[in-house]
Amino acid sequence: MMSSVAAPGIHATALVDPMAELDNSVSVGPYTVIGPHVRVGPGTRIGAHCVIEGHTTIGRDNHIFQFNSLGAIPQDKKYAGEPCELVIGDGNTIREFCTFNIGSPGGGGVTRVGNDNWIMAYVHLAHDCVVGKHTIFANNAQLAGHVHVGDWAILGGFTLAHQFVRIGAHSFTALSSILVADLPPFVMCQGQPAQARSMNFEGLRRRGFSAGRIAAVKAMHKALYRDGLTLEQAKLRIAELAKNHSESAADVQMMLSFLQQTSPQRGIVR
Repeated sequence: MMSSVAAPGIHATALVDPMAELDNSVSVGPYTVIGPHVRVGPGTRIGAHCVIEGHTTIGRDNHIFQFNSLGAIPQDKKYAGEPCELVIGDGNTIREFCTFNIGSPGGGGVTRVGNDNWIMAYVHLAHDCVVGKHTIFANNAQLAGHVHVGDWAILGGFTLAHQFVRIGAHSFTALSSILVADLPPFVMCQGQPAQARSMNFEGLRRRGFSAGRIAAVKAMHKALYRDGLTLEQAKLRIAELAKNHSESAADVQMMLSFLQQTSPQRGIVR
């Protein structure tokens, strides 16, 4: 049974199950409810009126604002109470009214959020989503089940991602974009459904990409979107880039790996 826990940093009105594992440095705001299978690491701050339940693990130095629901069961009619998980890393900011669900048996059982993500209000992460590091989710970005988001991706407000869509590293979606296909790394998109507009050159410059690496990204954009190539032809062209852009070998390999995993049925944002 839950009971009020009078401990340093935990408000007297918070209900923290005695089985929950919270580091002594964790702070919990008024009227927050924390379930028995929750673990929270050092330095994490949890605001008022949150519900954190399920098999949920939260790392260190996160700031979880008021009115969040983390670790609830998936919105999946097939779910039958299996002990699936939500795992949140370190240094994340999670603003108001977000809903992160645990995983499902059909998707590996874990919904996972990496480190140093900036997640604004009303964001929904459905079951089995995987979010990398250093991402930004603007208000009302919504991910259906099994969506994967790469490092440094930026999702504009009201972005909607269809289930099983993959969003590549360093990509960018404009306001109200609807993703029904995979968004390759570096690509900026906009529309309903989303269409590729350019590459995220300004974001890459801010992250310290050299002129040579940006030149390789421009060449990948040309192969994918400007020269009328099929996806298979574009992959062959992109593979050749590593020979002339040696410093960009890792970027080229990341793009090729992403494209190799794209199913013909779903395709990429075009």
